[in-house]
Amino acid sequence: MSRESSARIAVLVPVYNHAEAVGQTLARLRLLQLPVILVDDGSDAHCAGVLDALADVESVDLVRLPVNRGKGAAVRAGLARAAERGLTHVLQVDADGQHEAADLPPFVEGLRAGDEVLRLGYPRFDASVPRHRFYSRYITHSLVWLATLSFDLRDTMCGVKLYPVAAVNRLVAEHPCGDRMEFDSELPVRWHWQGERVVNLPVRVRYPIDGVSHFQLWRDNVLLARMHLRLVLGMFRRLPDLLSRRQERLS
Repeated sequence: MSRESSARIAVLVPVYNHAEAVGQTLARLRLLQLPVILVDDGSDAHCAGVLDALADVESVDLVRLPVNRGKGAAVRAGLARAAERGLTHVLQVDADGQHEAADLPPFVEGLRAGDEVLRLGYPRFDASVPRHRFYSRYITHSLVWLATLSFDLRDTMCGVKLYPVAAVNRLVAEHPCGDRMEFDSELPVRWHWQGERVVNLPVRVRYPIDGVSHFQLWRDNVLLARMHLRLVLGMFRRLPDLLSRRQERLS
């Protein structure tokens, strides 16, 4: 395939029990005029029925996981389906409607089939964001910046990410990056460690229109703590390379 050929892109939406929001989210995403891959991450019967109805639309492809495995597992399943369909890129967007669809076109503009670039959203919050959540994000930001010895990854927790399918599938084949919310941060860090391109783009965020959060305080904080420990230890193993790249940028 020529690098100059156009990218083949779909929107990837992982879904777990967002029955009230996912239809509105997909309606807003129509402005992108892209096919959609919905990944049902073991939702309950009510949400599964909503997704079945949405999948009756020709441009919506439904992937169903039999049990809830977590966001990371759902995104990997969507990436696998994208590869089966011969897609070059997917734009991950959360199902809960918190991202402003009008800010999404820059994530897919100008892409060529061979572009191995990770485009990360960084949030522009409105007044709906709880203050404790806004400030607690900086714990993760600081640990990510430490793990990469850079500020190249402005925000790894935002649910809008543009993935080059083949390159990311190669990465997760070697490093799955976790089944749950830790995937959002670990994958960009490992991508950065490989020296690959990253672009940060703003996206307006309001807190979910259905008020549903699947963050489980103890389980997910333990998983995130383990992930950050793994990444910081990985940074020490890569320290000469990371310092060399940092020096090249400064010179």
